[in-house]
Amino acid sequence: MEQIQVTGVRGLPLIHAGDNIAALVCEKVPVQDGDILCIASTIYSKAKGYTKKLSAITPSERAVRLGKMNGEDPRFVQAVLDASTDIIMEHPFILSELSFGHIGVRAGVDQSNIEDGMVIFLPPDPMKSAEEMRHEIKKISGKDVGVIITDTCGRSFRRGQTGNAIGWSGFPAIRDFRGDTDLFGHVLKITEEAVVDEIAGFSNFVMGESNNGVPAVIFHNCGRWAGHDNLYFRSDEDITKRVLKKTAFE
Repeated sequence: MEQIQVTGVRGLPLIHAGDNIAALVCEKVPVQDGDILCIASTIYSKAKGYTKKLSAITPSERAVRLGKMNGEDPRFVQAVLDASTDIIMEHPFILSELSFGHIGVRAGVDQSNIEDGMVIFLPPDPMKSAEEMRHEIKKISGKDVGVIITDTCGRSFRRGQTGNAIGWSGFPAIRDFRGDTDLFGHVLKITEEAVVDEIAGFSNFVMGESNNGVPAVIFHNCGRWAGHDNLYFRSDEDITKRVLKKTAFE
């Protein structure tokens, strides 16, 4: 693996519905074959119109109840419920699963980096979003670039948020070391490295969380790896989800 270089894409305008993010990025930074582009889900969703005015949302009885319980606007809570396919925990915050397998606080619905009175939803199919973004960059630049759609997530057992991948294209999410040997010749049996999340996490460090204005990051010379895309546990594998849901609704 060559020396990895990381470039924050600066100077992008505020994104509005209909903007071509791939074209805007390619205007600012030359891309090369094998690069990996990380795009904040916030700007992707704004460009695709995955936003809504709070005033256009009518809260259900459940949203009103949860809003009172958690001290949140029931219209915002309804947006969270609408984006969720399964509610794992209701209090002290809503923890829910989305249709593409991601589990997150408040379904990733956000009110940051958008005008007052608006909410942003995560892309409904971020894997397809990453694939489409990759093809658009290839059409514009002629280069084969990997793409990651990122979102900022909290973590169990630790303070602080990190960037996670919710969609990706052009490489496996997991680098699979099972069957390899360590320095002492021991066969590795369970080691699967979530490379896509490690790259997303560092991109979030470059992007920042407030007013940096760097919603896209390019990684050069990450190399290639073998693995698979089974990043999310199946329901029968996810012990944490099963225990949380059982405890929350007992």
